[in-house]
Amino acid sequence: MRLQDKAALVTGSSRGVGKAIALAFAKEGANVVVNYTSNEKAANEVVDTIESMGRKAIAVKADVAKKEQAYQLVQAGIDTFGKLDILVNNAGFTRPAMMLKMTEEQWDQVVDIHLKGAFLCSQAAALHMKDHGGGKIINVTSVAGVVGTVGQVNYSAAKGGVISMTKSMARELARYGICVNVISLGIVATDMTEKIRTDEKLKEIYMNRILLRRFAEPDDISPAFVFFASKESNYITGQLLCVDGGYGMV
Repeated sequence: MRLQDKAALVTGSSRGVGKAIALAFAKEGANVVVNYTSNEKAANEVVDTIESMGRKAIAVKADVAKKEQAYQLVQAGIDTFGKLDILVNNAGFTRPAMMLKMTEEQWDQVVDIHLKGAFLCSQAAALHMKDHGGGKIINVTSVAGVVGTVGQVNYSAAKGGVISMTKSMARELARYGICVNVISLGIVATDMTEKIRTDEKLKEIYMNRILLRRFAEPDDISPAFVFFASKESNYITGQLLCVDGGYGMV
């Protein structure tokens, strides 16, 4: 197993992409902290699935955009598993609006969860990792952060910030043996993208931008996260990997 006995924290892992990543890590031998903000039942179901694989898991409620909760989330993993080897900053949501109508609250909510939350969790995890032989931090961005998108200037700005933040973190943390990389996703079949995938007009627009002509399933993207979490990527840091079906190429 590629992640045998590693301890991982995946933010926003009660459903969707985060859930797929958490389960993929467990399949490869990792113990996992499952983070959620509201759906405790879903988080516990992920924990049960991981435990059925013979691995350990805990569900921890935390708003990663709040420093105290982000630090407590990381500490919960360390207290439970005795260490933290892998952090995936996946938590997020959207508050769409056209730029001229976007409220300050819509801007703050999205930038806080995607950018500030990733920073706070990374800071907390890195403080532990630097004293324990290193680790892997994997940030999640989107094609929106690479090419922009209409109606989500807040989301695009946050995701673009994640890319540059990843590169700065990689430069600062390499001396401690911590590798920091970022994976850019296209449109993955999750609750967050349901409207795009079910509205025929929107579906046609986006399908024409995806070179592989299909939306991603969560299992399509989890292997990239396993790679960046494993020793196979020990000489890779500060890099952006696009797992988007070619969307970012167009």
